[in-house]
Amino acid sequence: MIRALAVVGTGLIGTSVGLAMSRHGVAVHLVDRDPAAARTAAALGAGVAGPPAGPVDLAVLAVPPRAVAGVLAEQRARGLARSYTDVASVKALPLREAGEGGLDASFVGGHPMAGRERSGPLAARADLFEDRPWVLTPAAGTSRTALNHALELVARCGATPLVMDGEAHDRAVALTSHAPHVMASLLAARLQDGKPDALRLAGQGLRDTARVAGGDPRLWAEILCSNAAPVVQVLREVEKDLAGLRAALEDLARDGGPRPASRHQVAELLERGAAGLRAIGPAPAHRPFTQGPFRVTLAGRPGELARLLDTLGEHGVGAHEVTTRATPGQDGVTVEFPAPAGGAEELRRRMAERGWHAEDGSARPRRDPLPQPSPAGRRRDEDVVPAQRVASLPGG
Repeated sequence: MIRALAVVGTGLIGTSVGLAMSRHGVAVHLVDRDPAAARTAAALGAGVAGPPAGPVDLAVLAVPPRAVAGVLAEQRARGLARSYTDVASVKALPLREAGEGGLDASFVGGHPMAGRERSGPLAARADLFEDRPWVLTPAAGTSRTALNHALELVARCGATPLVMDGEAHDRAVALTSHAPHVMASLLAARLQDGKPDALRLAGQGLRDTARVAGGDPRLWAEILCSNAAPVVQVLREVEKDLAGLRAALEDLARDGGPRPASRHQVAELLERGAAGLRAIGPAPAHRPFTQGPFRVTLAGRPGELARLLDTLGEHGVGAHEVTTRATPGQDGVTVEFPAPAGGAEELRRRMAERGWHAEDGSARPRRDPLPQPSPAGRRRDEDVVPAQRVASLPGG
């Protein structure tokens, strides 16, 4: 059983892991090269900022794909944990690079298929992984203990483990995640050339289609570069469809007859798109932003930020609308957030009742959001997650 866990990298995924495991009573230690990010995650209730005094049962490396091998080697040399896993969205490259450095039986690759277009610890949620697939890519020499630790992590986070090999995983996510992000970014990039009168016509359909383009460009550039070959294969097929559609529309744009063949080609592509969308189900709705801002300084008490976010949520302010910064010379953080339209005074009254003073920051410039973080007991083999929870995908 996992009694102590270390999370290396307290961004969206790492902090969400900490939140999920902490609510099961696991002692979580948060390690990050950016101390403010680790303190923010700790203030949310994701664990304790700082490394453990001794080896923990499992370390989760929540760092970008190209950082996995180096961080794994660094933390193994320090004796951080008995077992290791990662959450990078590309698997073949990290496994290959880790193998070159002497991949041992204590490591199993992993990738939770969950996320948000927002990044950083404030976007984290304890239920982020519930009912979501979580890919595990054990190697031939992976120990039973390491695999059991990873399976227990997945189960406690509420996800469903899927065992695959690394290359099969990378082909799958190229189709379902990486190429779609490219397409959203290509569409969103066209908006830079739009005139103000045209952009005022942008509706929810456009925002839904281009939403994921708001992800961290530096992280996504690394993901695409780390999984280039499988993404290229998907884009080649998209390119064929796009070329056919463009030819049909060019034909229809010319003066002349009705051109039924070109009309059929356009309709056929749209029908294929509708069928593909039905295969994955509808996307969740998104709540619009409100106005602001207000400012609250927290003293750094464990769980205080989580309680503040709960209060804000009761008044319609989501965590994605909140920014934080470290308080100079203190362990706490300063939190800025928008006030809901027409409800600012009620929110301030409720916060005062709960011991927080909300300063009106509307006359002061907004600060930038918290910078994204950089990478930085006894176990019995019979303590396993039931095998029936493990599923396999083709190629696994």
